[in-house]
Amino acid sequence: CWCRKGVYPANIVLQEQSQDLAILKISSSRSLPAAKMGDSEMIEVGDIVLTVGNPFGLEQTVTMGIISDDRRDMTIEGRLYEDLIQTDAAINSGNSGGPLINIYGEVIGINTAIYAPTGIFTGVGFAIPINKVKQLLNQVY
Repeated sequence: CWCRKGVYPANIVLQEQSQDLAILKISSSRSLPAAKMGDSEMIEVGDIVLTVGNPFGLEQTVTMGIISDDRRDMTIEGRLYEDLIQTDAAINSGNSGGPLINIYGEVIGINTAIYAPTGIFTGVGFAIPINKVKQLLNQVY
């Protein structure tokens, strides 16, 4: 796991391939900050959101957009994903797994895919709702 304060070893605790999610446990002797999780049931179309990621190796890139749809079903690489959050915030290669954040600084989704028939971002990105992540965390902890 990488963060501005250093590199930390991490173990995979749970992998949920059907949701394109994994739960990692970071090993550290020091206390690390944690992102606050929001409630993805409270989002609305038009809400302003931010993404954070490393597109094309450009570390800690922040982009802004809105929620375009709050319950989009999509088939991605032959797999059906239900109730995805659709956003026009720029999501590119390297953003997958990064947070989708509301204006209160809460994580409301995990960026997972884009709709890009040409391979270039077209303003249609998708995130897994954070409430689905919370369900996985409840299975583990």
